[in-house]
Amino acid sequence: MRQERAERILEAAATLIERWGYSKTTMDDIARYVGVGKGTIYLHWKTKEDLLHALYYRESAKLMKDIEERIAGDPEGLSLASMMKHAMLATMKNPFMMAILTRDTDMLGEFAQREYGDALTQQNFARFRTLLELLRGQGQLRTDISLHDQIYMLEAISWGLMTVGPFLPEDLRVSDERAADLLGDVMQRVFEPRSPADSGGKKAASQLIGNYLEEAVDFVREENKRGMDS
Repeated sequence: MRQERAERILEAAATLIERWGYSKTTMDDIARYVGVGKGTIYLHWKTKEDLLHALYYRESAKLMKDIEERIAGDPEGLSLASMMKHAMLATMKNPFMMAILTRDTDMLGEFAQREYGDALTQQNFARFRTLLELLRGQGQLRTDISLHDQIYMLEAISWGLMTVGPFLPEDLRVSDERAADLLGDVMQRVFEPRSPADSGGKKAASQLIGNYLEEAVDFVREENKRGMDS
């Protein structure tokens, strides 16, 4: 009962914040939308900011589940290119996470500026760096580019493909799905070695990426649970 009520409150908060923005959405608004008293919300979270933190971890957990499902349905299997492609598309389909990514202060206020220093973001970058190091060591990624530059290029290309649309003429814009496919293509053309990996190498790389995703999912779920229980 308590868990279900918390989910309904967070769902309402997500809807209203997307519609009006964090600054204009009040606890009274959320309570009315759910059909509970404002005091009920405070039984779960002491402040509006605590609620927003819980919403952040909830949406992060939803994002990871979406990525998992997209990868599971990909007939090409698991690779760094497919992981990046599906992660990008899942993010583009999640308005809250896109607002976090683009630091949309209109939607999230000051929260959008602070979250890049949080534990989830730092853990994600640390794991991603380790994954790339392992893939480089196995010969699954080019090593004539420094790891630092490789990460920078990966992030820049991903962000660019996700956010460039509004800056382009209408006839040059593409769908979210096409943008994600383009990222996968760039990954293969720019970052993978010219000599294709053998089946054993692909299997080993897939295992590393699977472990990376499993750890990321577990961490997000734990943080989401903690946010719901706060």
